[in-house]
Amino acid sequence: MAKKLVVGITQGDGNGIGYEVIIKAFADERMLDICTPVVYGSSKIFGFYKKQIHNIDQINTNVISSAKDVHQKRLNIVNCLPDNVFVEPGQPTPESAKCAMTALKCAVDDIRNGYIDVLVTAPINKRAMVNEGFGYTGHTEYLEHEFGVEEGLMIMVCDKLKVAVVTGHIPFRNVPDSLSSELILKKLRIMQASLRRDFGIIEPKIAVLGLNPHCGDGGLLGDEEQSVILPAVKAANEEGILAFGPYSPDGFFGLGNYSRFDATLAMYHDQGLIPFKALAFELGVNYTAGLPIVRTSPDHGTAYDMAGRDMADPMSMISSIYTAIDIYNHRLEYDEMQSKRLQERHPAGGDRQEKGSTIE
Repeated sequence: MAKKLVVGITQGDGNGIGYEVIIKAFADERMLDICTPVVYGSSKIFGFYKKQIHNIDQINTNVISSAKDVHQKRLNIVNCLPDNVFVEPGQPTPESAKCAMTALKCAVDDIRNGYIDVLVTAPINKRAMVNEGFGYTGHTEYLEHEFGVEEGLMIMVCDKLKVAVVTGHIPFRNVPDSLSSELILKKLRIMQASLRRDFGIIEPKIAVLGLNPHCGDGGLLGDEEQSVILPAVKAANEEGILAFGPYSPDGFFGLGNYSRFDATLAMYHDQGLIPFKALAFELGVNYTAGLPIVRTSPDHGTAYDMAGRDMADPMSMISSIYTAIDIYNHRLEYDEMQSKRLQERHPAGGDRQEKGSTIE
C-alpha cells in the first residue's frame, strides 16, 4: 500500500485566491486520508481568509515552525512569514510578492531536505515578484535553477489531454527566433521520458503543432514547419520517439484530434494553454516535467477580482494535489520496474561467476 505523502503547498500571492482554494480543498476531511498537507505561509492570513468563507466547518490546523513537526491528521501551517504581515485582498503589493518568494524558498528547502514529498504551488504575480528582485519569470524557471536542470517542460494536465509548450514565458515576438529543431527535439525527449515515468504511458504518442496559420500553407505563410519543426519530428522518430506532425492547431483542437494522442507539444504558451483551459479549466493542472522533484500547480492565476469574496473554485487545487501524489507513486513504480529489469540483465551472482571463470 502506498504511503501517505507529505504535500507541501505554498501560499502564492497572499492577496489572491491561493488561501481560499487551499482552505476549500481541505474543508473535506477525507483529503487528510490521502495526504498530510503542509502550507507554507502564515496562520494569520489563513485565519483571515477562513472567516470570509461560508459553510466551512472547523478545520483542524497545526501551526508549526518546521515541516519536521507535522501532524498526520491536521492541516499543518509553517509560519515562515513575519507576524505583522498585512493582507490586502485583490491588490498586488510589494509585501505580498516578498511573502510569496519567502514561502516558495522555504518549501524548496524542505523538499530538498526530504521533509515534504511533493510540492504544490498556489498562484503568484510574476510581475510583482520580478519587481521585488525574484529574477525569474515564473515557478518553472526558478525551480529549474534551484535543482540544476538545464531544460524543464511545462505540461498542462487533465484526464483527457496533456499539452506542453516549447517556449514558455517569453514575449510572443521572440517565439520564432527562439525555436530550433534542437530545442523541439530536447522538449520531445523530456516529454517522452515524463509520460513514461510520471504517467505510466510506456509507448506515448505525441502530436506536434505547427507555428504558422495552416502550418505555413506550403511556405506561403511561413516556412518554420518545413525548416525547423519537421526536422525535429524526424529526428525524434529516429530516436524511437513516437512524434507526429506538425498539425495545424485550429483544426487539431477543433476536430478533437488531440484524443488520438497521449500528449501534444505546442510551440508557444498561448497556442497550448488557450485550448487546454477552454477544455479543462476547472480541473487543469500545471506540471513541471524534467525536475528531480514533483511540482504541480493549479492552472489559474491569482484572480485578484475574486480574492476575499468566497467565489473561487478549489477543483484545480484539488486536482493539483491528486496529480502530484499520482506522479510521485508512478515514479516509484517505474524506478522499481527499471531496477528489476537491470538486475535481470546483470544479476550479481552471474557477474561474479563469469569473472571467476575468466580468471581460471
